[in-house]
Amino acid sequence: MADTVKIDRRIRRTRDTLGDALVELIREKPFDSITVQEILDRAGVGRSTFYTHYSDKQDLFLGEIEDFFERLSTTLTRSGADPERLAPVAEFFSHLSDVQDFYRSLVASGKANDVWAVGRGYFARSIEERLRMAGVRMDPVEMAAQAFALAGSLFALLEWWLDHGRKNDPKKMDRIFHAMAWRGIPRRAATCV
Repeated sequence: MADTVKIDRRIRRTRDTLGDALVELIREKPFDSITVQEILDRAGVGRSTFYTHYSDKQDLFLGEIEDFFERLSTTLTRSGADPERLAPVAEFFSHLSDVQDFYRSLVASGKANDVWAVGRGYFARSIEERLRMAGVRMDPVEMAAQAFALAGSLFALLEWWLDHGRKNDPKKMDRIFHAMAWRGIPRRAATCV
């Protein structure tokens, strides 16, 4: 058991090192011009180690994005936040405000849409879970559709916020999102089989 934990830590450390190297490089140049060798050199990791974990730089990129959205989308549940909060909007918007240069690099590289698509999926699953935690009862298909629509609305609101220069505080954007979301959700819809 102790050996497994040690191995898992080494794997996590290697993956984090490779991911950090890729993020640094994306800040410096377009994604398509980054080579696996540049990632290896920046991370100080050997080629065979890289290919043990990833098939190519796209696989590494998607792995990093999935890890990020997995952590972010489950923040509220892991912290025991009020179930009325369906998504960590303030936290997400604050983070993006802190990493504007990386976001601009993603847009310039044409990768922002890939990132948003992955994020919508993670947020849809998390929102569906949060709706259940808040006591919302509805047909499972309707619940999944509602959660997916809310995740899409979250990303539409994010784009609006970014396009308008991030003038509103992330906490205000959180309140706006949740007010819109709860207006469209029946609190105690009849359970359908």
